[in-house]
Amino acid sequence: MSKEFVIGETVRVVALPPYLKTADPMPMLRPPDVVQIGEEGTVVDRHPGGYWSVRFTRGTFLIDSQYIEATSSSNEPPSTSHLEQPTTSQIDTPPQTNEDGSP
Repeated sequence: MSKEFVIGETVRVVALPPYLKTADPMPMLRPPDVVQIGEEGTVVDRHPGGYWSVRFTRGTFLIDSQYIEATSSSNEPPSTSHLEQPTTSQIDTPPQTNEDGSP
């Protein structure tokens, strides 16, 4: 059974395949030393047969799921703590009115 990854997830090479196949429209075979064991890449797409398109620093390659693993074992979505929180001046609040309707 092949491992499942999420598009955009960071993965790490745990073993080198006999060769690498580029994920180009006209694929080419490359030697396995184009990537190193432990190198991290980003999952770009899923292909039939347990292959994943992974973007590394030296290119995007089709790699079998047996040669990669997720870098974090948690299945939590990415943190949103880097997003700016709105301040009270950025939040639209209706003007306060008295019981008789006057401001």
